[in-house]
Amino acid sequence: MSTILNANALENEAIYIMREVVAQFEKPVLLFSGGKDSITLVRLAQKAFYPAKIPFPFLHVDTGHNFQETIDFRDKLCTELGVELIIRNVQDNIDSGKVQEESGKYASRNMLQTETLLDALEEFGFDAAIGGARRDEEKARAKERIFSVRDDFGGWDEKNQRPELFDMLNGKIHLGQNVRVFPISNWTELDVWSYIEKENIEIPSIYFAHKRKTFVRDGMIWTADDAIVYREENEEVVERMVRFRTVGDMSCTAAVLSDAVDIAKVVEEIRDSSISERGARIDDKRSEAAMEKRKQQGYF
Repeated sequence: MSTILNANALENEAIYIMREVVAQFEKPVLLFSGGKDSITLVRLAQKAFYPAKIPFPFLHVDTGHNFQETIDFRDKLCTELGVELIIRNVQDNIDSGKVQEESGKYASRNMLQTETLLDALEEFGFDAAIGGARRDEEKARAKERIFSVRDDFGGWDEKNQRPELFDMLNGKIHLGQNVRVFPISNWTELDVWSYIEKENIEIPSIYFAHKRKTFVRDGMIWTADDAIVYREENEEVVERMVRFRTVGDMSCTAAVLSDAVDIAKVVEEIRDSSISERGARIDDKRSEAAMEKRKQQGYF
């Protein structure tokens, strides 16, 4: 019974936050990647505004290095929902010389998403960007409020956070500022998966165990299916049964060995795991403060 009550409380809180966003902001947008957290936000938005349609567009900042399974799912879901999908590509900023692509063994485009995101928010005049970040993912995430105010340059100041007592959300912002909104901030990875199971939500196949050509580097399992992922000649390719717990840029997102072929088994696997899902993201390991520095620069 306590599990059911907890799940209902989390859902109710997230729906309340969604409605507050539409009530307090003029032009919100939902950041959508095709990953499990953003898919969960979509279901919550459907419930929040039913029987009306979701009242804001979706925005995807596409690195060009995403897993194809998530891109296909993104397009399919947005078509089914009839929502406006805005796509802005990191490649465009690389081509224009606005940002410089990394090279070498640990190259990733994740850092380059910041500029593209800030450009898109300014282009469309979005004053609130809804995303699926959660406090349990990473310690810098845990410092943020539900309504996280960003300055004129998209930057986040961890010392300038508004109190959110008794679920009172303050959406007042100055000209040029915008807010990042985290409706599932208080959820855990297990909460998300349990909700997906309870609601029977469709998700990309990449989250389930499947055979994939892979290689091991630094104790982590990388996909060998795409030339995007850097691989040295001595790194042996072996077909393994794996799945992905998170689906970021494929050049920095590792797989895990798994036999979880359905949601029930994924939930069981997460319950028994002692490693966080961000443990498979090499870009978070660049330094102790990697995520916090990126957020200060305008990253989501």
